[in-house]
Amino acid sequence: MKTFNVNIVTPDGPVVDTNVELVSAKAQSGELGIMAGHVPMVAPLQIGAVRLVLGGNTSEVVAISGGFLEVRPDQVTILAQAAEKAENIDVARAKEAQMRAERRLQDKQDHIDFKRAELALKRATNRINVSQGKL
Repeated sequence: MKTFNVNIVTPDGPVVDTNVELVSAKAQSGELGIMAGHVPMVAPLQIGAVRLVLGGNTSEVVAISGGFLEVRPDQVTILAQAAEKAENIDVARAKEAQMRAERRLQDKQDHIDFKRAELALKRATNRINVSQGKL
């Protein structure tokens, strides 16, 4: 299969720069599968996992916290708010964040920002799932 370049970039710098056969990501409109020669497009991404496939096998999985995906014929660029490779995720820290968000959501006080707590819970759960290979 033909390969193409993928870059995943955050405000802190590049996370991934590699060649792959397939990129799979969760856009706001649904799951996207991008292969070489795909029609150019830009799509907003959900909190989720980005799978990079090379040689028929998933070569890398990256947890992202939303952002945008840009597709050009020989290049895919993901501009993410935050991104971590599966092997770099601090699972203990992610579980603490998950518990903190769950406590905030259970707290019925007026000063709690529930939307923010829900997003924090989604990010933490995504990081845990990606680190454990649950896609």
